[in-house]
Amino acid sequence: MTNAKPLLDVRDLRVTFNIRREGDMPWTPPRMLQAVGGVDFTLQPGETLGIVGESGSGKSTLARALIGLAPATGTANWQDGTNLIGLSPRRMMKYRNDIQMVFQDPLASLNPRMTVGQIIAEPLVTHHPGLKRDEVKTRVKQMMERVGLLPNQINRYPHEFSGGQCQRIGIARALIVEPKLVICDEPVSALDVSIQAQVINLLADLQRDLGLALIFIAHDLSVVKHISDRVLVMYLGKVMELAQAESLYADPQHPYTQALLSAVPVPDPELERAKTIIPLAGELPSPMAPPSGCVFRTRCPRAQSACAATVPELLGTPAHLTACHFPGPLTPEEIARATSLETRVAEPA
Repeated sequence: MTNAKPLLDVRDLRVTFNIRREGDMPWTPPRMLQAVGGVDFTLQPGETLGIVGESGSGKSTLARALIGLAPATGTANWQDGTNLIGLSPRRMMKYRNDIQMVFQDPLASLNPRMTVGQIIAEPLVTHHPGLKRDEVKTRVKQMMERVGLLPNQINRYPHEFSGGQCQRIGIARALIVEPKLVICDEPVSALDVSIQAQVINLLADLQRDLGLALIFIAHDLSVVKHISDRVLVMYLGKVMELAQAESLYADPQHPYTQALLSAVPVPDPELERAKTIIPLAGELPSPMAPPSGCVFRTRCPRAQSACAATVPELLGTPAHLTACHFPGPLTPEEIARATSLETRVAEPA
């Protein structure tokens, strides 16, 4: 996989919004909000890249930028060398067949006025207008079976299905045109835990059978653990860590990644009680006024003067990159410092 030509090569991807507050005068310059700040990664054919981070870290904005739904700068070179960033809607249409998306809210992403058959068939009719109606219907029924839906439900409406079934409809809609890449934007966050496992297993099976590449976005590291080949950790629009999944879960180098992993529940009650949780003090800083240097420094128990002075580069081995001036496991003293900092933040003023 690593020797193949990348399916997608992203370099210095940035997404900036101009924000105006209520009451601002017409001549008041807008505030700049950088939702994604210089993200780099590659995606190989058939690979799954998990993207994790807290709410507000820029994960969904990054996904939307890749498919042209958010304004961006930088490059996202497709396998044929075309930069997807800044393409006109007409030129982007050529790549819609190869890049599909599964959205976070399964019910809100489906048109309530359309039947399931019409919803799943819509991309097929759009990108392959020459197909006959009977062939479209046959393909829709085959795809419904593939994602675990009954073909005789083809004329039902979204409100007649559960949340997990609606997400299967969204997956079927994305896969009906046989794309090369599917971007899953927190596809299981709105579902019950038992249904989450079913959807994740379904995606893993479909990826294996169809040779798909996946970008799987989640805010929980436990969700992406069993489906991802590599994991990219984001914080305030920046990449904190990018590593092979085995390496990241076994030996996280960034304090932020260590804190996220410490919060993942352990199935064994005894191990859960015995584990050390690394708290994250305070809230995510405003992206309109991010901290200088390392954006994580205001919540990091290891922060030093160098962290405020310069932005850390993403360095390390190809299998494990970290954007930290002082990478490595936190010491017991630093964990105690994090706990103390969290306690002070939680105290009333």
